[in-house]
Formats: sequence, structure tokens, C-alpha cells
Amino acid sequence: MERVVFDAQLAWLKKTSVIDDNLAAAELLPSRLYEDSGYLSAEILVTERRRHQVTLVGPLLADTSAQARAGNGYALAGFAADYDRQSVTCPQGKASVSWSPCSQRGKDKIAVKFSPSDCGPCPARDLCFAGKARARQLSLDPRDLAEARAANREQEKTRSFQADYARRAGIEGTMNQAVRCGARRARYRGLQKTRLEHAFMAVALNFIRLHAYWTGTPLNRGHMTHLARLELDLAA
Repeated sequence: MERVVFDAQLAWLKKTSVIDDNLAAAELLPSRLYEDSGYLSAEILVTERRRHQVTLVGPLLADTSAQARAGNGYALAGFAADYDRQSVTCPQGKASVSWSPCSQRGKDKIAVKFSPSDCGPCPARDLCFAGKARARQLSLDPRDLAEARAANREQEKTRSFQADYARRAGIEGTMNQAVRCGARRARYRGLQKTRLEHAFMAVALNFIRLHAYWTGTPLNRGHMTHLARLELDLAA
């Protein structure tokens, strides 16, 4: 049987690789790990699949570039990259003039530049870039990362992915309930006391949720529709 683990935001500070190493050492490595978008990246997708054959499931963070935030700009997704020919085509059909593998902040990247003679008179220049730059420049990921990101983006649009990822909502509800009970702030000094406090809180939450499950009582009545409340009352 396939083993599935829901992370419950265990990838704190993007420590997914450390968590996978610990799970592997304990022979509890999952085949699928469900993560929040804040802890997921194309690099982690590829790395953990290569190291541990673990499939990470979750939506990637949205593009935060100025063009993407504008909604009508030429964001990175609008450019077609051909890794075999080492060329990129812009939304206006112009090809790049340089393709240079490099290192940026310790990560492998590909610096791509377009010609000023193409970008200068382009009618869509204001949608593509601004400032004193003479031409558009891009920073691409290596091929394996770019393909992993593109594949994940396409999966995010499917109903099967959305239905699969919706299973993680139960963990989010549990975490939200713990936060409402004061899990963000420790009452005592010292890691041992704090750990014990969290263990007691987890036990208490389990009892609360079990009681709600056995009695059919919703944990959050404020978000229920009137019809759902009526059905619950009639069932009781």
C-alpha cells in the first residue's frame, strides 16, 4: 500500500530535505509528501525526487515579477524557451541574441538577453520592461527545473490535482485549531517544557476532534450554511 504523509507545515524554513532524510533514516519515508506553496519550489521537486524518489504535491508560488503583478505584462511564462537551440522567443516573436549559463546567488541559472534593436522600437515595450534598460533580459532555470515547474503548473489546473491536494485541508484545519488554542506562544521556558506542552495540546485536540466526529458536531459552525445546519439538526 502506498504510504502518504501530510506535512502539516513540517517544512519549516524550507527544511524539506532534512525532514526527508530523517524519515528515510527511520524507514518512514513517504511516497508522496503534501506541502504548502510557501515550502515548495521547482528545485525541491527535482532534488527530492532524485534523492529519495519522493513526489512532492502542492501548488508552486505565483510569479511575483512586476510584469506578472501587472496582469497584462510580459511575464516569464509568456516567453518560449528552446533549450536544444539555446534560444528564447518573446511574445512578439523576436528571438534572443545571447544564452549564457551562469551562477546567481549560488544557483545555476541561464542569463538570456534580447537585442536593443528589437526591443527599442517594439510596440509592447512598456508591457515588457521599464526603466533605463535598452532590452529585455531574463534569468532562466536549468532545463530539469524549468520542465518540473511547467509540469507542476499544468497539473495544478486539473481537477484531479485539486481533489488530491484538498485532502491536506484537514491538516490545515488542525493547525488552525492549535493556533487558536495558543500554540504560537509557549507558556514555559525551555524546550523540554514547551515540547511537553505541545504534546498535551495535541492530545487535547485529538479528544476534541474525536468527540466532534463521533457526535457529528461541526468544529466551526460559523462557516456552515443554514441548509447544512438544518441537515445536521435533522440527523441528530
